[in-house]
Amino acid sequence: MISLDCQDRFEVWREQARWLLSHGIDPSRVSWNGAQDSDLFGSDESLPATPGPFQARVPRALLEQLQAAAQYRGEQRWSLLYEVLWRVCHGDRTAMLAGDRLGSELQRRLKQVSREAHHLHAFLRFVALKADTAWQDNNAPHYVAWHEPAHDILHSASEHFIGRMGRHRWLIATPRDGVFYDGTRLIHHAHCPDAWQRLARQPDDASGELWLTYYQHIFNPARLNPKVMQGHFPSRFWKNLPEGPLIPALITQARTGKQRDGQAGSLSGRAGKRIRP
Repeated sequence: MISLDCQDRFEVWREQARWLLSHGIDPSRVSWNGAQDSDLFGSDESLPATPGPFQARVPRALLEQLQAAAQYRGEQRWSLLYEVLWRVCHGDRTAMLAGDRLGSELQRRLKQVSREAHHLHAFLRFVALKADTAWQDNNAPHYVAWHEPAHDILHSASEHFIGRMGRHRWLIATPRDGVFYDGTRLIHHAHCPDAWQRLARQPDDASGELWLTYYQHIFNPARLNPKVMQGHFPSRFWKNLPEGPLIPALITQARTGKQRDGQAGSLSGRAGKRIRP
C-alpha cells in the first residue's frame, strides 16, 4: 500500500495522482490517509521516483469536477477522486455520471460544495472597521467577516465579493483558512492567522443596534414555517450572525399567537384597520 499525504491541497493531489497514473498504479494500492496514519497501517510501497510510461488524457470537464469535489470534507476525500480519475482515464466515463456508484457520490459531493458556497454568499455579514483599528501596516481592511463553512469553499467562493465590494479592502476568516482582498488581489492563507481570526470574531459594529431593530420590525411571523426556514437557513449559521440570537425568540412568539396578527408585536397593537393574513 502506498500512503500519501496531499495536505488537503488539490494541486498536490493532482501531481501525486498524475504520477500514480503514469505507473498504472491501481486505486486499491493507494491510500491518502496522511502521515498521521502511516504508523498504524504501514506503507510497504513507495511512490516511484520518476514518471512512468503511461500518459493519461483527462477530459477538461472531469478535471473541473474533481477540483470542485476536492473542496468536500469527508471520508475518502481524495481516494474517491483518484478512483474516478482512474476509471475515466481507462475508458470508463460512466464514473462521472450520477447513475454510477462512484459517479453518484461524486455528484452528491459537488452539490454539497455548491450549496456551501451559496451559504457563504447568503449568510456572510461584513462589519465595517473603525479607522484606528490596529493592523500590521496601512493596508488595513475596511470590512471583516467571520464564517464557519462545512467544506473548504472559502478560496473559490469568496471571489464572488470582489465585484460586489468595489474597491474596498475586506477580510474573511474561518476556523481553518482565511482570505484578504487588498484592493487588487485576493490573498489566501490555508491556515488563517490568529490576528485575522481575532479581528473577524470581535469587531465593533457601530450600526449593529440599528440593524437588529430593523430586523425585528421586518420579521413577519404570519409567514413563518420553521422547517422550511431551517432548510434554507440552517441553524448552525445563526450564532455567527448579528440577528442570530433574536431568531429563537421570534420563532417562539410566532408559535404562541403572533402568527395570527401577521405583524410584529410592536406593530400589531397599534390602532387602525387590521388585515388578516
